[in-house]
Amino acid sequence: MPIQFKNLFSLLVVLVFLFSCEEDDAITPVVTPDVVAEFKTNLSELNLFEGNLNELVISEKAFEYNINTTLFSDYAHKQRIIALPEGTSLQYNGDGLPIFPDNTVIAKTFYYNVDERDLTLGKTIIETRILIKINNNWETGNYVWNETQTDAILDSEGSTVPITWIDTDGNANPTSYKIPSSTDCYTCHSNSDRILPIGPKLRSMNFNVNGVNQLEQFINNQQLTGVMSSSSVRSLPNWEDPSLSLETRARAYIDINCAHCHIPGGTCADESTLNLAFETTLEDSKILEQVALIDYRISFFLEGISMPYIGTSMRHTEGLDLVQSYLNTLN
Repeated sequence: MPIQFKNLFSLLVVLVFLFSCEEDDAITPVVTPDVVAEFKTNLSELNLFEGNLNELVISEKAFEYNINTTLFSDYAHKQRIIALPEGTSLQYNGDGLPIFPDNTVIAKTFYYNVDERDLTLGKTIIETRILIKINNNWETGNYVWNETQTDAILDSEGSTVPITWIDTDGNANPTSYKIPSSTDCYTCHSNSDRILPIGPKLRSMNFNVNGVNQLEQFINNQQLTGVMSSSSVRSLPNWEDPSLSLETRARAYIDINCAHCHIPGGTCADESTLNLAFETTLEDSKILEQVALIDYRISFFLEGISMPYIGTSMRHTEGLDLVQSYLNTLN
């Protein structure tokens, strides 16, 4: 009997211990905090990232998106993410912007790798631009990263940041990176006096990322609803794809870099007849009527005169050479 009692007692001790562990686990689960759809003082307060902020590990409550043809921003790299309120999704609304639910947060972080030949040397993060949809209207905010790369502070004034990065050929590239003011944000994102996102159009996201179609992935994850297949959406071509025609590549580049201002309702609509959306026919785009002027305005960099009007501090050699080659075929 003493031996049996001892074994039974030991068993009870083990069971009680295991039960208490399970109970503790159930009481204190690890919960990912919700993304905060509000402009706080510090970027860290928005809960868009997990762990050390400068590692840019995306929260489980958000997801990354990429676009096929990208806006030039002084050769900076960009991380793009969307955070939707729980239980909601992007809703299909044609090939352009989907319908975003209220309290959606869109974030785009700009950074330079210290040395493109050795990514283990780290990166310098400059800014994180934020769009939040509040009461069916988009609002903009910009967070500027501190020197220690531990956080970013909400800033509406804009500034210039000197930075040098090393490219794949080993060349040092000094850059005076321009962080936009709230006025600059409105200039680019305004259409018919309303702020709109520029990049996350469905046609710009309809391409393969790591071998998987991005829109198909969104559909499967129920992050995009109202459409059954990516085949229902057109794709904006990649301007860097050499297999495409010169016209296709150039018009795609012009779309992402110029059309947000040069379309009906855009900031330049009252000053220019250009309609530079990719889908616009050449005749209706009015490019033919203004070949010489376009060629001149993109041939040099002079802030306030050259194109793009804002958003960069240098001439984009590769992209603009492509556009000028295209314009030469129209003369």
